[in-house]
Amino acid sequence: MQAAWRQRHLFAALVRRQWHDRYAGSALGGAWALAQPLALLGLYALVFQLIFQVRLPQASPAPSYLVWLALGLWPWVALQECLMRGASAIVAHAALVQKVAFQPAWLVAAAVAVPWAVHALGHALVLALLALVGAPLQLALLWQWPLVWLAVGLWALGGALALASVQVYVRDLEQLLPQVLPLLMYASPVLYPLALVPAWLQPLMAANPLTWMLEPLRAHGLGVPTESAAVQTGLALGLGVVGLAAGGWVFSRLQHDFEDVL
Repeated sequence: MQAAWRQRHLFAALVRRQWHDRYAGSALGGAWALAQPLALLGLYALVFQLIFQVRLPQASPAPSYLVWLALGLWPWVALQECLMRGASAIVAHAALVQKVAFQPAWLVAAAVAVPWAVHALGHALVLALLALVGAPLQLALLWQWPLVWLAVGLWALGGALALASVQVYVRDLEQLLPQVLPLLMYASPVLYPLALVPAWLQPLMAANPLTWMLEPLRAHGLGVPTESAAVQTGLALGLGVVGLAAGGWVFSRLQHDFEDVL
């Protein structure tokens, strides 16, 4: 880890390269990262609010499903993309890893940092726009929002480090992740409020780590914080720190043979 820290100047260069590779030559550039969650937001709002007519029982008067969904959808989209891009960072740069002496963990960090920053900025812009048009968003978001995005970054980087190192040896992971991550979304209160889950299933859903991140953000953002919101936020951040440490440990244990396997 000390060697990696001495090479931290590589991080800025790799971030610039990641940005260039993704958006160079694109007419909209980084706006494409905003367009995807916006399209999903519109689609889910159409299906769940207008067709299924989902109502939110935890606030009175209940805010629109669109506002509620906007609070939680972006962190999930960011986490999913960070994990996908971070997991493939080493394999995608196999030639660089084989020919240049540097800490490959910076490749993963850069692959995570770009979508994390772009989606965080997009989320902030969308929430600001919703507030300007009269959405009932509360000032508590000003301190809760950074905590949630910090948790997203910690989870994403820890998970990506572990996944990227394993994917060097198990290439099936690249095909497995796109199948598993959507299942994780539907098993989490991303598209539906926890209060609508059957009572016998609620304790299991409440133990879902994604619940610890999304529920406090929505509770504070909509002005209905619960007694458990602060505990959930602390758990989300604590799990992020533990996950980052665990991911870094897995990566450091497996990275020594990257050049031979790639």
